[in-house]
Amino acid sequence: MRKSITTRIAVLFAAVSAAAFLGLGVFLAHAIENHFEELDKRELQDAVEGIAHAAGTLRAAEELGAIGDRLSAGHVGHDRLAVWITRDNGESLLRDPEVTYPASAVEQAMALAGSRVERLFVWSHEGNEFRGAAVRIPPGIAGEAPLRVVVALGIDHHQSFMALFERALWVAIVTAILLSGGLGLAIARAGMGPIRTMTAHARRISTEHLGNRLDTRALPNELLSLAEAFNEMLGRLDDSFRRLSNFSSDIAHELRTPLSNLLTETQVMLSKQRSADQYREVLASNAEELEHLARMIADMLFLAKADNGLVVPHREHLELADEVRELFDFYDAVADEKGVKLSLEGKARTEGDRLMLRRAISNLLSNAIRHAPHGGSVTVRLAEKPEHTLLSVTNSGEPIPENALPHIFERFYRLDSSQRHSEGAGLGLAITRSIIAAHGGEIVVHSGTEGNKFEFWLPNRNARPSHAR
Repeated sequence: MRKSITTRIAVLFAAVSAAAFLGLGVFLAHAIENHFEELDKRELQDAVEGIAHAAGTLRAAEELGAIGDRLSAGHVGHDRLAVWITRDNGESLLRDPEVTYPASAVEQAMALAGSRVERLFVWSHEGNEFRGAAVRIPPGIAGEAPLRVVVALGIDHHQSFMALFERALWVAIVTAILLSGGLGLAIARAGMGPIRTMTAHARRISTEHLGNRLDTRALPNELLSLAEAFNEMLGRLDDSFRRLSNFSSDIAHELRTPLSNLLTETQVMLSKQRSADQYREVLASNAEELEHLARMIADMLFLAKADNGLVVPHREHLELADEVRELFDFYDAVADEKGVKLSLEGKARTEGDRLMLRRAISNLLSNAIRHAPHGGSVTVRLAEKPEHTLLSVTNSGEPIPENALPHIFERFYRLDSSQRHSEGAGLGLAITRSIIAAHGGEIVVHSGTEGNKFEFWLPNRNARPSHAR
């Protein structure tokens, strides 16, 4: 089962809160334990100092047995304090009979003991907890070895407090986990509000509402880039869907005219008996229409392949000047008929598919000659630069209307829709752009008082496309 982002955030929030509370609890427990230990150490040191004072008043060995009385007189000790005093030879001078001391811990502590409380040790006896220390205290008797003293404090009240504290701590941690989980869930739900809004908006989008966009003004910064990318995607989808709809309409319109012509002429011929010459004339006309249809279908198939990345150019070294001259020879008769002068400036080499690039240049030349005025000129300029190769085709015709420039490379687009059939299918410039794109280049159009210029550049081998003109 998939977990929602809201649940994950809530769980993470609860886990982080639990870790924080647990860490704080451990720190507090350790700090309190250290505080209690420090208090006990001070209390044991005070008792040691009292014992040292009492031992310092002794003047003879016979007085060692009365050290307990001296301690009582000096008010050393209380109900939580136990004292065990022995001579260096092991003779016990004072011992609380209710307390059993751990022999091993005492010996280890005594081996390192000095006259002050330095190291503490803890032990249990009959359900009671003790913390003690071992010291050596010199008596006031000349020649007498230091007394071995063990002082101990009952710490049951400390342990009781720590047990209560730990229980309260665990209750607080569990409560904090539950509260932080619930709070995290509420915060996550509130934080996911913009995502729910985006989701609801996306569900309302259909082919009729591709123009709708997300309102990015109220979105947090974390979602802004996602919303902008979503809006850009909608823009691309809207543009693609619109072009697809227009393309479908254009295809239907383009196919309707020749098919209607074929059907009409065939029906007229079948309406009555005709001569062989009449049938031959109609068949020739139909063949012309069918050739037009075949070219159109081939062009549309090429564009469909180009749109899906299926057009893979065959790379070979090309002298563009030679290709342009051969195309000039092909269009020379058409140019002479219109009185259009063809000229070539510069030279350049590139790598690409000869047939595809020749087709692209041919489309540009045909378009330039067709729209050039009588007595005008068409100029092809070539330039080879380190990163790219440039080719431009310029004619001296009327400037292309500014509102037409963004659509000039669209399929079936014509400047004059009334000349739809006589001027071809309107796919030449779209095919040219697809060929240039398949070679990794780009094509643009410029229009002004000096004429119209179609310019494309192809990247040289091992160089990225450059937009420099």
